[in-house]
Amino acid sequence: MKRPSASLASLASLAHLAPRAWLAPRAVALACAAVLGGCAYLPSSGPTARDILDAQASAANALGYRIADVDADLIGKLDAMPAAPVDVPVSRGGDTVFERIGAGDTLGISIFEVGTTLFGPASTLGAMGGGMTAVPQPTAAGQAMPTVTVAADGTIPVPYAGRIRAAGRTPRELEDAIRAALRSKSQDPQVVVSVRDNLANSVMVMGEVRKPGRVPLTPGGERVLDMVALAGGAAYPMTDVAARLTRGQTTLELPLADLSPESDANLPLRPQDRLMIERRPRSFSVMGAAGKVSQVPFDAPRVNLAEAVAKVGGPGDLQADPRAIFVFRYQPDTAPVIYRLDLMNPSSYFLAQRFAMRDKDVVYIANAESNGLTKFVSILNLLFSPVYTGNQFFKR
Repeated sequence: MKRPSASLASLASLAHLAPRAWLAPRAVALACAAVLGGCAYLPSSGPTARDILDAQASAANALGYRIADVDADLIGKLDAMPAAPVDVPVSRGGDTVFERIGAGDTLGISIFEVGTTLFGPASTLGAMGGGMTAVPQPTAAGQAMPTVTVAADGTIPVPYAGRIRAAGRTPRELEDAIRAALRSKSQDPQVVVSVRDNLANSVMVMGEVRKPGRVPLTPGGERVLDMVALAGGAAYPMTDVAARLTRGQTTLELPLADLSPESDANLPLRPQDRLMIERRPRSFSVMGAAGKVSQVPFDAPRVNLAEAVAKVGGPGDLQADPRAIFVFRYQPDTAPVIYRLDLMNPSSYFLAQRFAMRDKDVVYIANAESNGLTKFVSILNLLFSPVYTGNQFFKR
């Protein structure tokens, strides 16, 4: 804040030097002219609309911001812009098969045989020549192997077949491999493989969720919002939560409030992804000639400009310029933008209902041009009231 001009102090001194008489009209006029010259130094809550417009084309605009008037065309362009990036710098992967087995996975294997069996009874008892003897009979048998874990080298042990590579194969491909290994030892073996604990095709979900941990992927193709739901949901309102997706060496941040189930930013997840859910409250600030200068949290996924201004009491009646409502928006990778709205135009109230606020926006309500003169008159009243009162007292 700049210091008041010396002309105010001079006027105050002049008032105290004449406690018993009126100040001469010429002296008052000279003093008023001196004070008017110092109106620019009076305290203020911020720039006027003229100051902001003039600064756009001056050296003060070091950031290169531009001013855009809010109209129907601009609202249409903003609505078409996604809140979260669409062309995200995270590889979406190719035709990933979520059923591929990996090291550490736990498998259940069942083997069924017909005729002479390796894993079941080889014969049955029957009558022959008046006595009981072992008679080979066509038979079918099934055997469930103990649960087996895929070793670090990607193999599993199978009785009568040795170690068979499992990593990188789907359960059906592993069934075919075990069947081929047993075909020379058993008559028409049938194999069923199921994945009991799928570590290779899972996503680690951490942070502010109710059930953090490893969540397996399915052929259905889970996305970010699906995975948050499978982890029990976020521990805080979605408006205050962001997801940090790490895939390989790349990390992407996604505010959950900006995602919808059908949006491209609701990315499909891939095996070994890591999803960190963090609490990041969103807010916007209102400054200038507002009814209340404050930082306002988002209490809904979408807050429009009309609601934002109303939350702080609207423009101040005695100091605001309703023709100059500005929204300062910093946009990464592009020049900042200042959006201007004229609330003296009735159609602007409809536009304000469609203008969506973003996290960390700053709403600035400009001061009226007449504020300097109003403050000057108030100061004159403070200075001359004691002089006038004293003069009336001594006249009695």
